[in-house]
Amino acid sequence: MALYVQKYGGSSVADAECMRRVAKRIYDTQRAGNQVVVVVSAMGDTTDDLIALAKQVNPEPNEREMDSLMATGEMASSAVLTMALHALGAKAISMTGHQAGIRVDGTHLKAKIEAINPKRIQKHLDQGQVVVVAGFQGTNPSEDIATLGRGGSDTTAVALAAALKADRCQILKDVDGVFTANPRVVPAARKLDEIAYEEMLELASCGAEVLQSRAVEFAKNYGVVLEVLSSFVVKPGTLVREEDEKMEQMIIRGIAADKNQAKATLLGVPDTPGVAARIFKALAAANLNVDMIVQNVSAAGVTDVSFTVAKDDIAKTKRVIEPLVKSVQAAGLNFDGDIAKVSLVGVGMKSHSGVAYRMFDVLAKHKINIEMISTSEIKISVAIRAQDADQAVRSLHQAFGMGAKAKKKAPAKKKAAQKKK
Repeated sequence: MALYVQKYGGSSVADAECMRRVAKRIYDTQRAGNQVVVVVSAMGDTTDDLIALAKQVNPEPNEREMDSLMATGEMASSAVLTMALHALGAKAISMTGHQAGIRVDGTHLKAKIEAINPKRIQKHLDQGQVVVVAGFQGTNPSEDIATLGRGGSDTTAVALAAALKADRCQILKDVDGVFTANPRVVPAARKLDEIAYEEMLELASCGAEVLQSRAVEFAKNYGVVLEVLSSFVVKPGTLVREEDEKMEQMIIRGIAADKNQAKATLLGVPDTPGVAARIFKALAAANLNVDMIVQNVSAAGVTDVSFTVAKDDIAKTKRVIEPLVKSVQAAGLNFDGDIAKVSLVGVGMKSHSGVAYRMFDVLAKHKINIEMISTSEIKISVAIRAQDADQAVRSLHQAFGMGAKAKKKAPAKKKAAQKKK
């Protein structure tokens, strides 16, 4: 008997028909002799609708109340899916994050899982039940609901798989697996059979929407066997696993674009020790994630400091940084919400040179200007104009030969009779 944790995204449980199809797949998995824990996202666009509703009554809603509101989407999904399982004759029970024993830290909207007590889930599994858990949520030290951020149901599933020592964690989505690029932008994008944890982590943090980056980090740290596959078609997906030598043969594993980026620039900052530390200490204290950072060459004792944050965090970043403008004697602060981050990712970069040159050359040939650059051992990211992002991805995908390979033509058959020499 194997233990599977299966996670279904919002499009997979979007309506009653989808719920019935998912319920059958879960029931078939259980009847094959397996124990099954299911994690679900909110139905369809429910989370976006709830956020829009909140902002209609308050443009800057309280974070605690937002968590209480948004968590209801996953709770509804888990209850409805459990009802669909009952209709098939399956034994099943739904649980909130609190009932599933998920404890998180005190941060609202971007909470991190600190511990899981799977005792109650295990009891129901031992009784032959499918356990359906509302993803994206847990209980913080104040006994309040706190959510895990966009894609947080992925993290719920991987964390439960680790706590339960599951044989496999399957992330079932509306795509067939992990592709070399977004197939909606690059029709020639190719599905990968496997990808290293490190590569998937970089792609997720760079805007690929297949998995939440914290979910991948959890899987890597706890050795969870992770598989991304389609919830609509039964066929193999993409395995996310430890790196091996074979993976280095492919220099670039994937290309990601993140259009949810904004650039903040502090103008005329005194070029003295300690100023940068004050700026980024304030951002860290407010739980604001900073990505790319650039400081210009000092001139006349002052410099400009630019950094990127999520576009959704512009208002919060302004509240944190504006008081510092005067205290550090900067000349001003501005924001640019019309940028995107495009990234090349691949463990093969460790042993191949010239990737950065090729990337910059391709962008230059298409007259795409680079505003910021950041690198790691297996990643190169650039900030460009948002309207150029799709063109950049398509051009880079083609330049690095990442598309599906054309099928070789079968050799022509020899003629049955040939003239003898």
